[in-house]
Amino acid sequence: QVQLVESGGGLVQAGDSLRLSCAASGRTFSTYAMGWFRQAPGKERELVAGITGKGGSTRYADSVKGRFTISRDYVENTLYLQMNDLKPADTAVYYCAASPNYTTGIPERAYQYNNWGQGTQVTVSS
Repeated sequence: QVQLVESGGGLVQAGDSLRLSCAASGRTFSTYAMGWFRQAPGKERELVAGITGKGGSTRYADSVKGRFTISRDYVENTLYLQMNDLKPADTAVYYCAASPNYTTGIPERAYQYNNWGQGTQVTVSS
């Protein structure tokens, strides 16, 4: 089991930046894939960015490529999402997630992730 605690959301204006953090515990940090998902009202939860256990590969939704960067710190056991040039369409609740069944590769679907953070609201005003 992996426990996840998120922080870093907030209200910003279009064009601003935010960094989300997700502190992980309970299992060796490098042994599972992780991802950032978001869910806007009335929409399905979608993968925004994912990263392999050892950090060698990442993947991004087309809507955030070039603006968002996912990374993980193996000393602090923390996952990050750096979000630049934010747009109103990025407004959502953001969740970090862990997929202990995937030691390599990056699963795309929410059901493939076993452990979830509590969620943090990101609101981007125009």
